[in-house]
Amino acid sequence: MPHDNTRPAWKRPALLATVAGLLALTATALCAPGAAAAAGTPFLPKPTGPHRVGTTSLHLTDTSRRDPWVPSAKTRELMVSLWYPTAARDGRRAPYVTPKESELLLKGVAKPELEKIPPTALSRTRTNAFADAEPAGRRRSLPLVVMSPGFTWLRTSMTGLAEDLASRGYVVASIDHTYENFATTFPDGRVTGCAACEIEPDDNAHPDDFVRKMIRSRAIDISFVLDQLTGPRPKWKGGALIDPARIAMAGQSLGGAAAPETMLKDSRVRAGINMDGRFFLPIPDSGLARPFMLMGEPKLHTPEGKDDTWKRDWEHMIGWKRWLVVEGALHPSFTDYDMLIQQLGADLGSGLKATRSMDITRKYVAAFLDLHLRGKPQPLLDKPSPRYPEVRFCSPPAKNCR
Repeated sequence: MPHDNTRPAWKRPALLATVAGLLALTATALCAPGAAAAAGTPFLPKPTGPHRVGTTSLHLTDTSRRDPWVPSAKTRELMVSLWYPTAARDGRRAPYVTPKESELLLKGVAKPELEKIPPTALSRTRTNAFADAEPAGRRRSLPLVVMSPGFTWLRTSMTGLAEDLASRGYVVASIDHTYENFATTFPDGRVTGCAACEIEPDDNAHPDDFVRKMIRSRAIDISFVLDQLTGPRPKWKGGALIDPARIAMAGQSLGGAAAPETMLKDSRVRAGINMDGRFFLPIPDSGLARPFMLMGEPKLHTPEGKDDTWKRDWEHMIGWKRWLVVEGALHPSFTDYDMLIQQLGADLGSGLKATRSMDITRKYVAAFLDLHLRGKPQPLLDKPSPRYPEVRFCSPPAKNCR
């Protein structure tokens, strides 16, 4: 039986020093004074594209390797959520998370401010995708975007973005990197927790080595998922609709940090996005020549911000590139969580109210993907827009963003 571990990461001081301070993890990012009782039913905004959206989950097993975090697990098991265009006109709306997943996520934050939010509150979130709807599209017509979430966060943390991309004609595959988050639910009812949170880093190792191991493991996970979705016998019934020549990756926090490593190891990934993730694993001097976009919050990710890895690796991005900073954003603003926790009555200190964080993320990610996977010009990515004054363009060595 695979290891089941739901002990909060923030009760492990060695890991806290290694990871939490560098990733701006959930313990601080999801909490701030002012949390209040739940305020109605949380919801994801309607997608903006012309297509209706279906969603389903896949349970995949990589028999070629052991799990990197639980040695007793002889294979690497992954859960993947897919969003895609559908012609279905109605059906059952897919759940956002299970009540147990909501409980473990909120409990894992381990902050008293969130105790005022009911443990299962996130499971009440209204989504827009029809569960297990029939995929629609022509053979090899749909670009694929693979998503990787932040450390300890669930694969559903970017559902609002995934639904929007699917409505625009993309297939989106978001991966639970098992034992790296607070809850992964398998079809047989097992719920695994964050075993990686329990591992004490070697005292003699470099402080970043533990996180670098996670990044390398995630790159392997993603390549395996691509094999399963685009190989000769796809594990998803809509696999034949995917265009294997048009694949991109978008990740948040640790998932964003894993994007360059994935692209360097797997040439199928043509373009990448890092949303607010520190580059623990440097881009090599040989460079990354494929398109890459950075999106971040201003405290850490301006050229003079606290995270110096973006400026370090910027010169090694030798293809098309953009560095965007979103004023008012927090670490979770590039996921659903900033918006949903506001809807549940908590004040995170975000300057992006209502659905604004979601609106911005959707717009700029879609523009990047449409440009590089569909070849459609995107003036939005050329200069600041009066419609999105929060978004500033950075270009080192200039210290300020315009």
